[in-house]
Amino acid sequence: MVSTPPPVTSAVIGARPVDASERLILLDILRAVALCGVFVSNAYMHLSGRGLLPKESAEALLSTRVDVVTDFLFTRLVAEKAMSMFSFLFGLGFSIQMGRAEARGASVVSVYSRRLGVLLLIGLTHLFALWYGDVLNLYAMTGFVLLLFRKLPDKRLLVWSLVLIIGAPLVVTAVMTYVPLLASSPEAVQEASKANMANVAAIRSETLAAFQSGSYLTTARANAIFYWKIFLKPMTFAHGLISLGRFLLGLLAGRRRIFHDVEANRPLFRRLIGWGLVLAVLGNGVGLLVDHLLKAGVFSRPALWWRLLFQSVWEVGVLGLTAFYVAGLSLLFLRPRARRFLAVLAPAGQMALTNYLSQTVISQFIYYGYGFNLIGKLRPLPCLALMFGLFWVQVLVSHLWLARFRFGPVEWVWRSLTYGKSQPMRRAPAREQDVAPAA
Repeated sequence: MVSTPPPVTSAVIGARPVDASERLILLDILRAVALCGVFVSNAYMHLSGRGLLPKESAEALLSTRVDVVTDFLFTRLVAEKAMSMFSFLFGLGFSIQMGRAEARGASVVSVYSRRLGVLLLIGLTHLFALWYGDVLNLYAMTGFVLLLFRKLPDKRLLVWSLVLIIGAPLVVTAVMTYVPLLASSPEAVQEASKANMANVAAIRSETLAAFQSGSYLTTARANAIFYWKIFLKPMTFAHGLISLGRFLLGLLAGRRRIFHDVEANRPLFRRLIGWGLVLAVLGNGVGLLVDHLLKAGVFSRPALWWRLLFQSVWEVGVLGLTAFYVAGLSLLFLRPRARRFLAVLAPAGQMALTNYLSQTVISQFIYYGYGFNLIGKLRPLPCLALMFGLFWVQVLVSHLWLARFRFGPVEWVWRSLTYGKSQPMRRAPAREQDVAPAA
């Protein structure tokens, strides 16, 4: 059980939510774009039940050329990239909050630790009450580690970030492969692997049936079991390390203040577009090569060195495409017409926490048994199109909500608990200074 947050200190009293005049609208836009990708990815890969289906049923959803092309484009352009952007923005937000707290004489450690503690409570509630794939608890726990890096010089931050992003999947994959071989013979390991695969298939089948049952209690119980027995595994630790690496890149970008004056940093963003595209092509190219060799029967199962190479190069590709997206959107923001369109997304970014949590509720209402029970039934294109359309509904609701209120509802709870007092919720008259959620 997570302990109750500590009493409010003078450092917390010295802290406050961010004034509207202090906000960087570009960050809200980037956060909204990332949120859209997260919504689509979580629904397509998990909440739609695609990952729980038997192999034959999953392949049946990819029986047409449109299905295959849609799935291919999603995997290469969206999968993991949105979460990478979200992680980067988390670190960037920490950097900005740290600078503002220090400018006010407040302790960033005290304020941010309290903030992370509340986020952890929210994440654990989301994890066990709704969905095993919650990322908030991982972000909160990793955020505490981020505090240890806050005083490192820029070059060491960059080195640490790249080591974590590229090295973590390589090391964890090697450990998962070699450690069992040290304890048992290859034959015993192979037999254990087959037994484990059968057990995983059985749990997936039971989980799918529970999600289709229409009973919330049955669904919640199956969700917790699936998290503990299937989802929580060594690669989860690797994801935490990779997320920390992305946080560090955001921290570095915040220090350099590259988003405070995009025009002055135009050459940097242009270079990021070029190099990001090169890395994205490299990362995706390795994946395509491995797929081709598998289908050609060159090997029935990737050799260890292929798996190690693939994991690390895949992360390089994710990092490159994330940089391409962030830099491209930042340069578009400099164009008046594009800025007016992109600004429409900003309220959804301001309410990112509320929208992220509500996406789970929306998805479960569509796919689970106590909703429309479409789990495992939608082909790729209608599934992705539906979630993309629902994201725009979230954008509209965010506009309507923030026209009357200062915070999203969950953001209000988060900040009220962080600062130790209830924050004013209703938006003040126009003549008064607005207060908006922290970046």
